[in-house]
Amino acid sequence: MAEPRDRRYTRTHEWVLVDGEHATVGITNFAQEQLGDVVFVELPQVGAPLGQGDSLGNIESVKAVSEVFAPVAGEVIEVNENLQDEPDLMNRDPYGDGFLVRMKVAAGAADDLLDVDAYEALVAEEGAH
Repeated sequence: MAEPRDRRYTRTHEWVLVDGEHATVGITNFAQEQLGDVVFVELPQVGAPLGQGDSLGNIESVKAVSEVFAPVAGEVIEVNENLQDEPDLMNRDPYGDGFLVRMKVAAGAADDLLDVDAYEALVAEEGAH
């Protein structure tokens, strides 16, 4: 699965899609492949303020529990409630229905993150180790 070109990426394998003052956040296809089958997702409360790099929650898979980090600073305005009953949405559709949260963010919030080419280079390098 190719990484979508319309998003920005972190070195810790989160993605963010910014649309005006709103941002949708999730984990990358690479991240979900590394995790394996996702069985539980712990997300923040709506209204929670998050700084860039703050813990956004935890993802539990058959392999491990992994912390997820906010790629941008902002306020959580929606959590993906569907993940409570269907955590495997993160495996099936990491860039769509398997998103984690939506946030209200400042303009330019994701400008310092990796573009798709830089992220794919990072994944290629990590995959080579």
